[in-house]
Formats: sequence, structure tokens, C-alpha cells
Amino acid sequence: MSRVAIIGTGLIGASVGLALGEQGWKTIGWDPSPDALERAAERHAADSAASSVAEAIDGVDLIVLAGPLEANLATLGQLDTDALVTDVTSVKSPLLAVVRDGVRFVGSHPMAGREHAGPEAASAALFRGAPWVICDDGASAGDVAQLGSIVASTGANPIVMSARRHDEVVAAVSHLPHLLAVALVNTVADNPDAADLVSGSFRDLTRVASAESSWWPEVLASNAEAVTRAVDDLVRGLENLASRMRTGDREGLATVLDVARERRGAMAPPVAMVQVILEDKPGEIASVGHALQTSRVDVRDLQLRHAVHGGGGILSLSVRPGEVETLKAALTDEGFTIEVDD
Repeated sequence: MSRVAIIGTGLIGASVGLALGEQGWKTIGWDPSPDALERAAERHAADSAASSVAEAIDGVDLIVLAGPLEANLATLGQLDTDALVTDVTSVKSPLLAVVRDGVRFVGSHPMAGREHAGPEAASAALFRGAPWVICDDGASAGDVAQLGSIVASTGANPIVMSARRHDEVVAAVSHLPHLLAVALVNTVADNPDAADLVSGSFRDLTRVASAESSWWPEVLASNAEAVTRAVDDLVRGLENLASRMRTGDREGLATVLDVARERRGAMAPPVAMVQVILEDKPGEIASVGHALQTSRVDVRDLQLRHAVHGGGGILSLSVRPGEVETLKAALTDEGFTIEVDD
């Protein structure tokens, strides 16, 4: 049985503990908050609780630094260990500057999370299907491969790239969307009619604005150069659209929108959406679950839009195009009215 020390038992650290625990790892947790450590142990995210970092890492095979950036920097700068060391911080370059000679550090970043923080929100399934970046700067090929195998065992998809490249890409695909969500929420929040008109597109665009915000200033400041470049690119894109609207350039607008639609389609596997009309009665979701069980389709995404005050709604299920008819048949057998949006 391999042993792993989880240094920081919040959402990500506790989820790593749960995921590796399912693979037979012995998990030792430590957190500066005794309450967080106790709650993680109650969730079985840590088999045992250490009283210090030194106690936690004694004799382990893997150390996962799962605290905020500043805490991970402080811990990594003091580590003297033969164990493989990784972290889960969303900015990678600053960590490379503090690694001591001889420490087998391979930086990493699971691209997964939830709006809720803390070990209570942790899940062993959090990483399934998610990209998990592994940074190979200064690391041996064997250590990179070993961490890749561990990452894959959680159900994540390991992707190897440099720390600098990671920070550039994450600035655009993670940090910028968070800033955009914050700005969009603040733009419309004071409009007295906004709350009644908020729909699926707005909720999807602004979901991340509901995430725990305490560690975001630290992350954004640490990746400021890449994030500000991404913000500048976004502003130029919006100004281009605004200019075309002001001049009545409908053809130019159509071109920009069509290009974006095509590019968005190329970013993910093709899916077809099956919309299930839910009635306001008990057992509707259970019946959908039975249809999914019997059809055995691969659900890529799902969204539930409630009717006013909860009364029924529309459940949208995204599946592979070739599985639409199978799912339709199973849902029809359950008595549902359905629609398909390719």
C-alpha cells in the first residue's frame, strides 16, 4: 500500500484523499485548521491526521501540497524529502523558484472544482474526465510518468506542459472567465428587472462568480501578466463587436459570430441534446434515472431549468449523437415528452 500526505484538506485536497483512498492509498492529512482536518477525517479523506507537516510526510511515497499558493510556496521551500512532491495550485511558475535541490517536485493542476469550498464538498469523483495538467519543468521523465499514472488513476486526463505555458493557457480559460463572470454579475445586479429575466445563458456564464473568493486575489496577482494580456484581448474583441454594431455592420457581425460558433464546436466532442419535459409530480427524476440506467448512454452534460417556483421544468441531457435514439426510446418508455436539439 502506498502512502500519501495531503497538506491542506480543503475541497481539492480532501477530494485527492478520497480519490487516492479508493485506489488503496494510505492517506495522511494535515491542515492548519484543526476543524478542516477533523471534517476531512470524518469524510474518510484522510485515514489519519498528523499534528505537523513533518509528521505527515514522514515515510510517505507522495506529498500533495493542496493549500493556497502562499502556503504551498512556504511549505515547498522548506521540504527536504525523498518522496515525489506535487501541488494542485492554479499558478505554477512561482513554485519552481522555491524548490530545493534534490527535491523531486512535479507541479500539477487539476482543472476541476466546485462553487462550494471545504472538505464537506469533496468528492472522489471530482476529477473524473477533467484535464489535470502536469508540469515537467526540471523533473525527470520517470517522475513525470509516475505522477501521470497516479493522476490517471483518479479518472482525470493528464496533460503535460511547461509551467509558463500552463499559466498562459489557464489565464485565458480559467482566470479570465472568472473575472468576466464577476464583471457581468456586477454590471446587471443593480438593474431592478434583471432577477426576473435571468435565464440559462446568464447562469452558465456567471456560475463561477459563486465560487469561494478568498484565494482568488492571490492567484490573480501571481499570474497578473498573463491574465492582464487575456483581459486586453477580450476587451479588443468586445470593442470590435461594439464597433460593428455602431456602424450597422451586420455582415461583419455575422462573420464573427459564425467563426465563434464553429470554433466552439471544435473545442468539444460533438453532442446532441435531448430535452425532457418534467411534470410537477414526485418521481420524475427517478424515472429519468431509470431511463439512463436501461439505455446505458454516455451522458456528457445535463442541466435542469425549473419552472416558476419549482413546478416541473426542462431537463437537458447531452449525449453522443449516435445514442440519441436509444435515449429517446428509454425516455418514451418512461412516459416522458421529449425534444431533440442537434
